[in-house]
Amino acid sequence: MLVYYSAGESHGRGIFCFLDGIPAGLQLQPEDINFWLAERQKGYGRGGRMKIEKDEVDVLSGMRGGITLGSPLLLAVWNRDFSNWQEAMDPWEPSRGERAEKFIQPRPGHADLVGALKYNHDDCRNILERASARETAARVAAGAVCRKLLGEFGVGVAAHVVQIGPVKADVDDVPSSELVERSLKSEVRCCDPGASAEMKAAIKQAKQDKDSLGGVVEIRSWGLPPGLGSHTQWDRKLDARIARAMMSIQAVKGVQIGLGFEGAGLPGSAFHDEIVYADEAVAGMRYRHISNNAGGTEGGMSTGEEMRVRIVKKPIATLMQPLRSVNMETKEPTVAVRERSDTCAVPALAIIAEAALAIVLAEAFIERFGGDSVQEMKRNYDGYIQAIAAR
Repeated sequence: MLVYYSAGESHGRGIFCFLDGIPAGLQLQPEDINFWLAERQKGYGRGGRMKIEKDEVDVLSGMRGGITLGSPLLLAVWNRDFSNWQEAMDPWEPSRGERAEKFIQPRPGHADLVGALKYNHDDCRNILERASARETAARVAAGAVCRKLLGEFGVGVAAHVVQIGPVKADVDDVPSSELVERSLKSEVRCCDPGASAEMKAAIKQAKQDKDSLGGVVEIRSWGLPPGLGSHTQWDRKLDARIARAMMSIQAVKGVQIGLGFEGAGLPGSAFHDEIVYADEAVAGMRYRHISNNAGGTEGGMSTGEEMRVRIVKKPIATLMQPLRSVNMETKEPTVAVRERSDTCAVPALAIIAEAALAIVLAEAFIERFGGDSVQEMKRNYDGYIQAIAAR
């Protein structure tokens, strides 16, 4: 079993990732993780926080000499900005200093209000610090480790932006083999150069208007064998686990796999992917589908076809021109508190969503092929692929 947890607050000492179940013998270098942490911080529309932080991983346990030991990995991404917040965020002493003022004007669309009510806090900062998307640094670190494990089996994961605000890209025909290179060249992680320019213009206009923009990201994975996940219980279904992981990302409000909502108006004869027996096997699989409207899953299991997932991110809740709110002490009308924020974080979502998918797929691989070491997993995997090929 692969177990992933994160800890830490946005302006606390750091963000931490606990990853248990990664097999022994996986070779890792700092750049395998730091590259993706840096990419998470990029993207047109990001705010001032990204200029302060330079995220790098600090491995606290579970590795020696660049090789995983099979014991739990504990990763830290230290917050440089903590030096400015130490008095306000001290774990032992009462909050003090210029940043100690209570946060009592909750932001519409954020966890502030409901969290303060649920946990009986009189300061919304106790909620927003953990609810912040800063937490995704841990997810990206964990995803980088899982991406490396998947790579041992020839599995690739990549994401790109298909919409920001009203601007939609024409990217349905972009081959997955070109996805990483083309998306990383774009400041908005979009493979359509014309749409990229329009997206940047839309973000620039939103910033001038003191507003924010959301969008849509597509995540793909290829090289997957058939049979990851299971149809036997609700919580073992691979597509359900993917949807849960995606919906757990801050500000994500919708998920579709394959055609998803777009397939609602099609008859079954046009939606379902017909099966053929191919001359050439992929991951041992010669039963292939001539289309991929299902997006790589059927019955809660991977089909061997490319995984395609799209997610919707709402506009960021922190606005430079705040919406109406209520003072939680006086109960009087007011406006929401302004915090340092991005105008648009959809480009960063592409990196975060890749990590989230990599974690789910690595979990499914470890579950299916077991093994205490990477070498043992590979033996189990090879045996399974041979059995599939014989069918």
